[in-house]
Amino acid sequence: MQEISTKPYLLRALYEWCTDNGFTPHIAVRVDAATRVPRQFVRNDEIVLNISFEATSQLQMGNEWIEFSARFSGKSHKIEVQVANVLAIYARENGQGMAFPVEQTHSGAELASAPVGGRSSERDTRQIEEPADERVDPVPKDQSQTDADDDASKSPARSHLKVVK
Repeated sequence: MQEISTKPYLLRALYEWCTDNGFTPHIAVRVDAATRVPRQFVRNDEIVLNISFEATSQLQMGNEWIEFSARFSGKSHKIEVQVANVLAIYARENGQGMAFPVEQTHSGAELASAPVGGRSSERDTRQIEEPADERVDPVPKDQSQTDADDDASKSPARSHLKVVK
């Protein structure tokens, strides 16, 4: 039997820590062909998602996938993200959280030609029963962090996320 990664357990623990302390949990995700998110909000093959209780409906944080429904510009979307593609989880209010290493395996050209959802047809036939009450906004990069983030993003294999200790 293959050993399960600690990453999904850490994601769930930090999500719980954020909510217990009244913070808004966000995840930064590398977007690939298997990731189901509204593509117009993807920047540099990455997206930041608000996964708070108020912003999501039917949130499921499994060992392989994070799934939920959320509103983008007033329209409900089914979001599906592989746990392996999560770059970081953090509290919006103070930036505390954890970053994870993720391998660069493909180019932006593959992303542009990728279908919107890469999951099985069984997943595609599910209906969104309840739309989320709140809109999930991609978080724009803070202007004050731009210089530090630019230095970190010069290497193509490294994420532009700032490490917060």
